[in-house]
This record gives sequence, structure tokens and C-alpha cells, in this order.
Amino acid sequence: MFSVSLIAVSKILHRNVRKLKIKHKIPNGKIDYSDLNKPGKPFFSKRYRITGKPDYIIKKDKHYIPVEVKTGFHSEPQKNHIFQLAGYCHLLEENYGGFVPFGILVYNNMYQYKIPFNPKVRFEFESTLKNMRHVMKTDRVSRNHSNPNRCKNCSMRSNCNNKLL
Repeated sequence: MFSVSLIAVSKILHRNVRKLKIKHKIPNGKIDYSDLNKPGKPFFSKRYRITGKPDYIIKKDKHYIPVEVKTGFHSEPQKNHIFQLAGYCHLLEENYGGFVPFGILVYNNMYQYKIPFNPKVRFEFESTLKNMRHVMKTDRVSRNHSNPNRCKNCSMRSNCNNKLL
């Protein structure tokens, strides 16, 4: 009787995972980690001194692939989301070992973008981190947009010399 119950629970779990993958357009592969249905443990990088939790990690063909689900409608991947995903790629390489070839951005469960973790993205990610640390150390922040709402809610607003509002 116990084995029949175990098989039934296993089928229900399998069905729920399949529904979750379809809902969030998660590619085929084993879900190795999830931060959406219950909080996951954050990853830490000693090299870059960053921490983060991707929404999902898929293991496919011996590679770990971070998947980040975003709200909003975007016709192309946003630069800040690409850098966030690049951070996750690095975190996985440092914590799991091995090469992470790409990450996946999913917008509003409609658009999915495969972002390569190539030398160009790696270099831009490292340069951005270095620039962010410099700005935070010197307290010299320059506005990089013309959006009043974004300006109003900016985390660096108190250090900004050219606020819109």
C-alpha cells in the first residue's frame, strides 16, 4: 500500500514540475534549483564579492544554466538583466565548477532570450562591477536616464548630483 501511495505522490510531483516548466518557459533539463516556489540558498563569489539567487537552475548536458524570470514586456533583453544573468553565470561557474555557456531570460512568460556567456559579456560584466564599486566609493553618481519615475525611485538618489525631480 505504501508503494502505491509513493507512486501516486511521485506522479503528482512530476505533473506539477511539468506545469511549472511550461508556465515559465523553462527549457528541457533537470531543475536543479528554484528560488520561486520556495526561497533558495544564495550563491556567493569570493572573486567578485557578489551574491545572488537565480529563479531557476537547469542542468542540461552536464552544464548548469541559470534562468531568470522577469516582469514587463520588452522586445529585447535589457542590459541590466543581461548583467544580472552574467552574474548568475559566474556564480554557477565558481560554485559548481565547470563552464556555463549561456543563461536564459524570460519576460512575462512570453519572450525567452538565450544570452551567451561569452568573452564580450564577461568583460562588460567585470567592467560594470568595477565601475559600480568606484562610484559607490567616491559618492559621485551621474544620472544615466531621462525617466522621472526611475529617478524618483533610484537607490542612488541621495548621492546623485543631477536629479530630475
